[in-house]
Amino acid sequence: MTAPVISAWSAVSPLGIGRAPFAAGVAAGTPALAPPEPGPWPEPSRPAAQVPGFVTRDVLGRKGTRSMDRVSALAVAAVGDLLATAGHARPVATGEQAALVLGTTAGSSRSMMDITRDTLTRERPFHIDTARIPNAIMNSSAAQCAIWHELKGPNVTVAGGRVAGLFALRYAMRLLASGRAASVLCGGAEELTPERAWLEHHAGAPLPLGEGCSVLLLEPACTAAGPVLAEVLDVTHGVYRDGEQATALARCLARALDKAGCTAADLWAVSPPPGMPELPLSGATPRELPGADLWGDAGAASAAFQIAAVLAAAEQAPEARGRVAAVLAADRDNVVGCALLGMR
Repeated sequence: MTAPVISAWSAVSPLGIGRAPFAAGVAAGTPALAPPEPGPWPEPSRPAAQVPGFVTRDVLGRKGTRSMDRVSALAVAAVGDLLATAGHARPVATGEQAALVLGTTAGSSRSMMDITRDTLTRERPFHIDTARIPNAIMNSSAAQCAIWHELKGPNVTVAGGRVAGLFALRYAMRLLASGRAASVLCGGAEELTPERAWLEHHAGAPLPLGEGCSVLLLEPACTAAGPVLAEVLDVTHGVYRDGEQATALARCLARALDKAGCTAADLWAVSPPPGMPELPLSGATPRELPGADLWGDAGAASAAFQIAAVLAAAEQAPEARGRVAAVLAADRDNVVGCALLGMR
């Protein structure tokens, strides 16, 4: 079977709402860090990367959003933007053959903590806001995206922290290969709230936090109706022992290149995880693309943002055509991943 292709993408990110602001932000290379909005943050003076101007009722309207949590709203907005912008050239299929795979860390930490607190502080444990209960379930965001946008095919949530976007991409490839879907929207989403900031603060997170959602449209090459942006040549995952992350990423990249029949000399660009030392690539000097330095630690949206940055940069780089880009991701839970994209 031929490799599936990416034919559209969008992002709701600290660089702005939609594909165009994200692409412009990647081109400019200006970090989107600022003091967080007022709230009970663990470190109020620490900068963060929030989606600018993202108020759920303003972006999505009032209907159906009263009890929607932030991560669901970010995901619904990103999927909606992809369907709207890709549809200018051709309609994107929805319905029974349209699947959705969304990467997450653990759903909405704010919703889960709110529900837990209410069961302990209300007069009765069951005296909680029942409308918010679905938000505390990890797959709530993917379900709400499907409901809002009539995606009636397989609906999947995969948890993997900063590697979740690559888990979602691999799962989407399997759905297409098995014939379970004709097209798949896949990506990752993460919210920035005081609750998540508290958890990350106590976990010793070294980077300013970010948030957002990015989604790709993945289709079989033989049925893609629009312009193809990239081929997904391979997605490889691995694990590592403490202190061996860089080595594990290098091995992951080497395995991916080998499986795809490529060499380091084929690499046009690499999108590494934050803090990764330079990879030994046998004389090859691929372009290093910006990442968390622009949008912060975006959790489960990180790898999806990295793929979007590759696609955005390739649009402005004629030399990328016919070459390969590598997206490398790592999570503190000792998981690494690599996606190889053949640029069109």
